[in-house]
Amino acid sequence: MHKNTEKIRTRVTEDYTNAVKRKSKCCCKKPAPKGVVAKLAGYSDDELAALPEEAVVNSFGCGNPIAFSAIKPGEIVLDLGSGAGIDLLLAARKVGPNGKVIGIDMTDAMIAKAQENITGAKLKNVEVRKGLIENLPVENNSVDWVISNCVINLSPEKDKVFSEIYRVLKSGGQMLVSDIVAEWLPQEIADHPALYSSCLSGAISENNYITGLKKAGLNNIQIRDRLVYDKEQLESFIGSELQDENTCNCRKKQLQHWTEKLLGKVWSVRVYAQKV
Repeated sequence: MHKNTEKIRTRVTEDYTNAVKRKSKCCCKKPAPKGVVAKLAGYSDDELAALPEEAVVNSFGCGNPIAFSAIKPGEIVLDLGSGAGIDLLLAARKVGPNGKVIGIDMTDAMIAKAQENITGAKLKNVEVRKGLIENLPVENNSVDWVISNCVINLSPEKDKVFSEIYRVLKSGGQMLVSDIVAEWLPQEIADHPALYSSCLSGAISENNYITGLKKAGLNNIQIRDRLVYDKEQLESFIGSELQDENTCNCRKKQLQHWTEKLLGKVWSVRVYAQKV
């Protein structure tokens, strides 16, 4: 267990509550236009056009775990850290009225936003439950797919998450998650509490990610997609955390320093695994 497990969870919950409620007053980088983050994460225009605007605007993911997946009608899909619900809605359309999609999130504001978006999309096959991804409120051997979008890196207890994925999957069940990994993090970044919510401080290496899944019992592990972040993308991750709360002045020298250290060492991955 991470020595600051509860502090990290509290900070992440507060940061994502503020994000969805638009409480941030200032940031180093100009906010991206509505929908741009979701497009950068690999969602097509057709996919986004079919969703409520609030689901798109409040997407904080790093990839589209639904893309290229083999989710079939009638299956049960579990989304870890479902947020405002963009992947819930896309998965719900894939499984159809005879299937089911379950979202898990620990943040009340995100759950409320997801419920709004589910209602707006007029979907009856989606359920959102409050809980931790390290202790899922889901029965053993009960889901066909586990998906997740840039959330597992936020967990201070990743081995528990991997074990929970194995527990809830049916025999033959599959996992496809998008996440951020880091080959190496300077200690000053690894220890920075604010950068946990920016999906950096909690990132582990690709090799450790794969090892964790294997240790949990999962098989056929594959890295199906990989995107190494460039300078501008890294700045967008960490820029909002490097500001003076009173003046909104960005600590540009530190931003440049950290970006240079991380260049070529942080990327998003789409990871597949199966419970045999």
